[in-house]
Amino acid sequence: MILELQIEKVAHGGIFVARHEGRVVFVEGAIPGETVKAEIYQDAGSYLRAKTTEVLSASEHRVPHFWKAAKEGAGGAEFGHIELSYQRELKAQVLTEAFERFAQQEVIVEVAQMPADADRNGLHYRTRVQLNVDASGLAGPSKVRSNEIVFAKDLPLAVAEIEELGLHIKNWSGVSKLSIAASSTGDLQWMVDKKVSGSDKLIERVAGRTFRLSSGAFWQVHTDAPAALTQSVMSMAKVVSFDPTKHNLDLYSGAGLFSATLSQSYQGARFTAVESNKQAVSDGERSTQDLKELTFVKQDVLEFLKRAKPEFDTVVLDPPRSGAAAKVIAAMVKLNPRNIIYVACDPVALARDVKLLAAAGYEIRGLESFDIFPHTHHFECVVALSRE
Repeated sequence: MILELQIEKVAHGGIFVARHEGRVVFVEGAIPGETVKAEIYQDAGSYLRAKTTEVLSASEHRVPHFWKAAKEGAGGAEFGHIELSYQRELKAQVLTEAFERFAQQEVIVEVAQMPADADRNGLHYRTRVQLNVDASGLAGPSKVRSNEIVFAKDLPLAVAEIEELGLHIKNWSGVSKLSIAASSTGDLQWMVDKKVSGSDKLIERVAGRTFRLSSGAFWQVHTDAPAALTQSVMSMAKVVSFDPTKHNLDLYSGAGLFSATLSQSYQGARFTAVESNKQAVSDGERSTQDLKELTFVKQDVLEFLKRAKPEFDTVVLDPPRSGAAAKVIAAMVKLNPRNIIYVACDPVALARDVKLLAAAGYEIRGLESFDIFPHTHHFECVVALSRE
């Protein structure tokens, strides 16, 4: 079924809102203010899902999509038809609405552009790329909400080193997944399923520190993201009067990006970093041997918090996209930290957790947001909270 729709606003998840006969329609490939024809591909009862097939009245912010594969349905560039600065405005709207609806708080914040994106139009920023492989050996990005692979002759979001490697245009019969990573120091590594090729380690430099990462280790994908987020966390530490003489906590620490850089900035700062991934803990310990007051604990965050004593002054946490959620927030609050610095990659999950923290007496002292995923609906936030 094809409908003519008037697009009202952006919604969380990279989709846009229209209405038809009293029901909400979530539309892909549109822009607020546009009139479009859209094909309904899902009827969920209370709402419909649709994909734009024709633009009848275009927004002034519409631009030609930069990637043919995305126009053919590949995920990972759902905002590629929108002018880059307006993408950030839409993301700020999503953040504002999330806080209004889920945290019952009003926030005003701009989603900041990463420095390098001004010159490259938000392209060639990804230092980590994952491609799936179908039964025929075709490697490429998957379609949205589908396992179908789209062939991509180019990878315009990837850094040049990854695109020039050319793995995406080879046949990979018998393989299920390709993972490719390029470091800030020139290392290039790829995994064919679990077989590693290229550099043995990925050496990353940020905020004057070196991190030695094993294959498959988590690291922020945007070239500018580690530095931007680290600087934001350190700025938020100043906002909440971070006390390096007290015992502090880094949850979902990964290799210790935030606790290590804070420990270096505040000489002798005492941190416990908690991470459930064995590889990340090993990478963190290897990369922070000079920081004698930083200790890693390999444990599930919730299990750690349940057994911890209330001795932590500041908690830094960078949970997965789903957020920390109620049980972790409740266990953390029981430890009565004075400050919380929360790094989040999902605005709705963040807003829900901030509501729980507000109920426990924590107030927002600072909030910053960064467009570290250009041409997608994703972005990152850093919020500082404290209570007297």
